[in-house]
Amino acid sequence: MKTKRILGFLVLLLIFGASFAMGISVAKEDLVGDGYEIGDVASDFSLKNVDGKMVSLSDYANAKGFLVIFTCNTCPYAKAYEDRIIALDRKYKSRGVPVIAINPNSKSGDGFAEMKERAKEKGFTYPYLYDEGQKVYPQYGATRNPHVFLLEKTAKGNVVRYIGAIDDNYQDASQVKDKFVENAVDAMLAGKEIDPSTTKAIGCGIK
Repeated sequence: MKTKRILGFLVLLLIFGASFAMGISVAKEDLVGDGYEIGDVASDFSLKNVDGKMVSLSDYANAKGFLVIFTCNTCPYAKAYEDRIIALDRKYKSRGVPVIAINPNSKSGDGFAEMKERAKEKGFTYPYLYDEGQKVYPQYGATRNPHVFLLEKTAKGNVVRYIGAIDDNYQDASQVKDKFVENAVDAMLAGKEIDPSTTKAIGCGIK
């Protein structure tokens, strides 16, 4: 076991060394594990909100589920979806499925101070949590900003029901044909099968 770990560490060193020498950056998503799949039970977390308070899924005693969305301040894709994420929270929070936004980035412009400014500027209606130390997003397997994980609250825990994109057109909300997340939440609340249950998340890689 020790030999395998040492070999794995050496491989990572070689990758980073070669990339540095050639001026190539290695995206974090290339090193993250697979994360959750449909049907898995997601672990809870405790992360700091922009108001300074710690937030966990267990705080929402009456929730039927959660829209956990990994997003950030700086990515153009994430910015393009901000109003739609606010709309999702307004539509589904009253039905028991609030948005829980998490910033997984560790780069300039995505620090906690900038998060507070962005939340105030845009009037976020949902928690905007800082994944300090980048401990939560690898558990989920998030790779993009934004990346959505719909969880259903059940007797055995928060079960992953949908993973992927918000819809099929990040550029123009008026031209959206497939509202993946809305369809998934509506199906979950109606006790119906979610189809599709996974889509490809489109956005900036997590840095």
